[in-house]
Amino acid sequence: MSRLLDLGARIDSREARIGVVGLGYVGLPLAVEFARAGFRVTGFDLDAEKVRLLGEGRSYIEDVAPEDVARFRAEGRLVATADFGELSRTDVINVCVPTPLTKTKDPDMSFIARAVEEIRKRLRGGQLVILGSTTYPGTTTELFVPILESAGLKCGVDFAVAFAPERIDPANKSFKVRNVPKVVGGETALCTELAMKVYSHIFERVVPVSSSAAAEMVKLLENTFRAINIGLANEVALMCDRLGLDVWEVVEAAATKPYGFMKFLPGPGLGGHCIPVDPAYLAWKMKSLNFPARFIELATEINSAMPEHVVTKVTNILNEDRMAVNGSRVLVLGVAYKPDVSDMRESPALDVIRLLHEKGAQVVYHDPHVAEIDVEGLTLKSVELSDGELAAADLVVIVTHHSVIDYPRVVAHAQRVFDTRNATKDVTQGREKIRKL
Repeated sequence: MSRLLDLGARIDSREARIGVVGLGYVGLPLAVEFARAGFRVTGFDLDAEKVRLLGEGRSYIEDVAPEDVARFRAEGRLVATADFGELSRTDVINVCVPTPLTKTKDPDMSFIARAVEEIRKRLRGGQLVILGSTTYPGTTTELFVPILESAGLKCGVDFAVAFAPERIDPANKSFKVRNVPKVVGGETALCTELAMKVYSHIFERVVPVSSSAAAEMVKLLENTFRAINIGLANEVALMCDRLGLDVWEVVEAAATKPYGFMKFLPGPGLGGHCIPVDPAYLAWKMKSLNFPARFIELATEINSAMPEHVVTKVTNILNEDRMAVNGSRVLVLGVAYKPDVSDMRESPALDVIRLLHEKGAQVVYHDPHVAEIDVEGLTLKSVELSDGELAAADLVVIVTHHSVIDYPRVVAHAQRVFDTRNATKDVTQGREKIRKL
């Protein structure tokens, strides 16, 4: 216990060494913020290319400024390594590894299991271990802590453990790491207190909850809320399509109500590292307790079917001019899961491309952030968005609405445009070419 109290003093004075396991979209921004706050930070990753780039003072994440990485690297406050032996020299370890789903939609805990095992081998008294990877309620208590305690030390006495979910939103210009409140739930009151101490140095507000399981549930609620409401928006889009209404007009008009309505937009499907995945973690956990998560299951069904709806609309648009999908040249604009990022995790564009290819379409794509993709063995490279490329396409499908794309130019030169994101809402010339979701 005295070593944990000493850790608190080391955190207050910024003498504590920070470790970050996993240097992706979550881990690297966190590591940089700790370095900015004056801590010495060691980042751990098995990806040799990431380690090399950081060793050269270079950033590979759009939201992390390369000049910050270079400065903190030069000052000795940010070091990257693949040597997990260095974990023994850290005082606070943040685990930011991926938690994807298996093909059967079950939680894939292999990355967490690998990380916690590497920590267990080097665990010593006076360390704080914080899990930040999204997972099902009970993971920290039921999986994380027992593995660590198998090293012979006692959680809450010899070392501390907490769960603090990540809330990174790539490309968000308004909310960065520092001004998004950090939720923290420890295994004991002291664990919570220590985690709050360390995060208070880099977050403007830290929000404690009663347990690690409560913190785990907070994260799942946040993204399940979004997934279900996007599912509603997508179902309304299907209804409007059947009724011959413009869903974008309906949503925008409803959003003028100053209370009781929150605007969610439809689209070609769900993508990203959280919203398509997190509800499945909660549904899986509740299934083990014989509790059907009916809202989640219905929203997942609707959202998962949107790429097929997009392809059906593509078929109908081409049929209007007596053209078949088979043999038509379809230009997909945007393959990242959201605007202005290069992240393609769970992107619905990949399903759209796959389905179009299966129907015999000649699919090409343009994305200013993604140079090459592989869709189940089909390798494509981003084409230049030239006037000629636009004109050559039988149909241009806007799947991801990157802000750098000149949509009036797209409409001007394209033969037909199918807009799944309402990116062309302000285009005035050539509107007869545009079809909406």
